[in-house]
Amino acid sequence: MDNEHPPEGPADGDEAAHGSRPTDFIREIIEEDLRTGKHGGRVHTRFPPEPNGYLHIGHAKSICLNFGIAGQYRGLCNLRYDDTNPSKEDVEYVDSIREDVRWLGFDWDDREFYASDYFGRLYEFAERLIEKGKAFVCDLTPEQMREYRGTLTEPGRESPYRERSAEENLDLFRRMRAGEFPDGSRTLRAKIDMASGNINMRDPVMYRILRATHHRTGDDWCIYPMYDFAHCCSDSIEKITYSICTLEFEDHRPLYDWYLEQLDIFRSRQIEFARLNLTYTIMSKRRLLQLVNEGKVSGWDDPLMPTISGLRRRGYTPGSIRAFAARIGVAKKDNRVSIDLLEHCLRDDLNARAPRVMAVLRPLKVVIENYPEGRTEELEAANNPEDPSMGSRMLPFSRELWIEKDDFMEDPPKKFFRLAPGSEVRLKHAYLITCPDVIRDAGGEVVELRCTCDPESRGGEAPDGRRVRGTLHWVSAAHAVPATVRLYDRLFAVPDPDDVPEGASFMKHLNPDALEILTGCLVEPSLREAPPLSHFQFLRHGYFCADPGSTPGGPVFNRSVPLRDSWVKIREKI
Repeated sequence: MDNEHPPEGPADGDEAAHGSRPTDFIREIIEEDLRTGKHGGRVHTRFPPEPNGYLHIGHAKSICLNFGIAGQYRGLCNLRYDDTNPSKEDVEYVDSIREDVRWLGFDWDDREFYASDYFGRLYEFAERLIEKGKAFVCDLTPEQMREYRGTLTEPGRESPYRERSAEENLDLFRRMRAGEFPDGSRTLRAKIDMASGNINMRDPVMYRILRATHHRTGDDWCIYPMYDFAHCCSDSIEKITYSICTLEFEDHRPLYDWYLEQLDIFRSRQIEFARLNLTYTIMSKRRLLQLVNEGKVSGWDDPLMPTISGLRRRGYTPGSIRAFAARIGVAKKDNRVSIDLLEHCLRDDLNARAPRVMAVLRPLKVVIENYPEGRTEELEAANNPEDPSMGSRMLPFSRELWIEKDDFMEDPPKKFFRLAPGSEVRLKHAYLITCPDVIRDAGGEVVELRCTCDPESRGGEAPDGRRVRGTLHWVSAAHAVPATVRLYDRLFAVPDPDDVPEGASFMKHLNPDALEILTGCLVEPSLREAPPLSHFQFLRHGYFCADPGSTPGGPVFNRSVPLRDSWVKIREKI
């Protein structure tokens, strides 16, 4: 089957996702700056991930925002890796970030940068602050520094090394750079205000001694800048006009501005927005790494993970994630978004693009006794009723079929419109059948249905117009392709997995039924060579994606999302 789809369209701005150009408080700030001519009408953003893990759905919101704003205002957006902690960073993470951003539909042209590109300039900036008396080398241990720092209600105490002369500080800092001192023995700290109500302004650390091989600079450096110092200076070096970050950095903004003011370099403006919190999901890279390291998932790209690579393998599309980001918008206060909305965006996208196919997950054999043995018919089936341009395919039909075990009951309840002894149902695209007899095994379980078909009902319609309420999907036994199907549920069993008593672990909320693996499934022959990551709607089961790890022994399909859409029901009640 041809599973190629038309391009999803441009990613920048994604006005089509909600029918109009987006607006929010960040865009209002930008539009006011454009009106007054600030920055000469330039709009320049950046997406600055730390390469210490894989990106997740929360990062996707930031990617869409930063690249979307740049696209909307005909500006630029850089991809910059804030690689200042080599002990936790890896080339694997760099490569995955690059792949994820590009998969989402965004491009940074030749503007891929690294904080490590600027290590030399950052060092010069640090020396400049020392010369101005705004930074000093401190010998306090980490434990002592915490004691001196104070609390939210009590001011901190100044380090006994705070009043070293600029000459002594320069000498010590250069010797730190030369590798004369052991790891953790000294730091370079900004000299600001130990009595500040904002703890971030209490003489924060700018550099620490750390002998770790960097993925780009190797062993050239044994001191590394702290995130707060490197981030604002990197923004300034790249002439970023809007440094858009999440709310946890709001208290860091005075420090961001202080560094730029003291250095008297280009002033980027930091603007904070609410991070994405999603029900039944965790967003901490540290905790996601814990899941990987403890074997609770198969890896960063496990379809149970909220990582972009995991969502991609599960069957999420770039368009669905961009539409989700557009729908949730940009807020100033943290809130928790229902995962139902994310699933709705995927259904909405796949409904228009995914071919409809037939797959039997728990097979029960059907023999049509009045259908000729050895005969095979080719029946035409539309690939997607929502899009006639996707054409049709031919399905083989024969005397022996497989249907879903749940589609038959010997003693059905009222309003059971599927197959039962004496009842008539429609086989999708094929014939009307009736079941007069069942075959049981030695244990009394039904293992085969003996049925008859109405030979005049080819195409599934009764020639006399009689009403048949039930419609079943099926596959021809002689042509069915064996497959493995993974049914995914949510990774966590509670809406807020981070809500645990003190001393408890978020692991206690893992959903034991998050994954069910079905072997012995049977799918129509068009799926035999399904391309990796191709999408399908398995009739009455949901939307599925061909797993990249499918084997020669048979394709493997991951359920992306069931067919029911609780978000639509919730929305209708509002």
